[in-house]
Amino acid sequence: MEGGRPGAAQQQDIFMEYRRLGKSGLKVSEVSLGSWVTFSKQVDHSEAMALMSLAYDEGVNFFDNAEGYEAGESETLMGAALKDLGWSRDSFAVSSKVFWGGSKPTQKGLSRKHVTEACHAALKRLQVDYLDLYFCHRPDIETPIEETVWAMHNLVTQGKILYWGTSEWNAQQLTEAWAVARDLKITAPVMEQPQYNLFTREKVEHDYLPLYDLMGLGTTIWSPLASGALTGKYNDGIPEDSRFNLPGYEWLKKAWTSPEGQAKLEKVKQLAGLAKDIGLPIHHLALLWCLHNPRVSTVILGASKTSQLADNLASLKSKDKLTPDVIDKIEAIMGNKPKPFETY
Repeated sequence: MEGGRPGAAQQQDIFMEYRRLGKSGLKVSEVSLGSWVTFSKQVDHSEAMALMSLAYDEGVNFFDNAEGYEAGESETLMGAALKDLGWSRDSFAVSSKVFWGGSKPTQKGLSRKHVTEACHAALKRLQVDYLDLYFCHRPDIETPIEETVWAMHNLVTQGKILYWGTSEWNAQQLTEAWAVARDLKITAPVMEQPQYNLFTREKVEHDYLPLYDLMGLGTTIWSPLASGALTGKYNDGIPEDSRFNLPGYEWLKKAWTSPEGQAKLEKVKQLAGLAKDIGLPIHHLALLWCLHNPRVSTVILGASKTSQLADNLASLKSKDKLTPDVIDKIEAIMGNKPKPFETY
């Protein structure tokens, strides 16, 4: 494949759709490829090339990364893959996130200094001239929001980033950042990257509701399969090769082996039964449920093997199976739909 775009024959089997990133003009593939946990941790250069090539050939146009993923090594690996793949730069979008750059005081947080230097470092690691999306990976209570908003705006005007946003900020913090940008007539945030899946719904379905229209907020959601729990593979215990057993992810294992985690796995078993009844594997049901929400701009997939990624991408062929009746049955099993805003 040359020129960075699949040929017409390849496109015939692509089921990908594209959604606007909030109210911006950027259209991102409804599913995208992320590098958290996998790149540099479980995936080497040749495997990264294979995963990214498969995703791209199936219509994925957004690749997500962060300075905090494997201390920058994830971005270095993705950058090397991008260089060798040789795609046309106008055919894909790539992101970075800033917050956890190092242990020294000037290497972390959202100060103007770190936001700027982290951007330069990400550009070097990813081997690109600009970032399409740049996220504040967490809120920084020690840096004035005005300082961070200005730092992001300056990077936009310098052509180093195109869009900026946040990850795991609450609605108040998002509103403050947007209001500062509006008052100063500078570039406002346009996207948020929250966790969203059948077990984690409050922010996306409740807290952010006023912001979708106010800010034109888009969402690039992560962990749609709840760290693999919604694949059903933990229903009978934790496999040895699970990410739960990776060094540094003990917190994840603890969360799902706790009494609360075990109660969630019981719901996974019920969901698996429903999925089987309609002819879907449970992880396809979970992915399609995320995509069913029109407020989701893109669902970030993680994969350590091409077979795993190909399987997840295949879920896009079954959108018609997620009927209103199936949605109602999912809600009956979960029992966790956020309550609507109170009106007075």
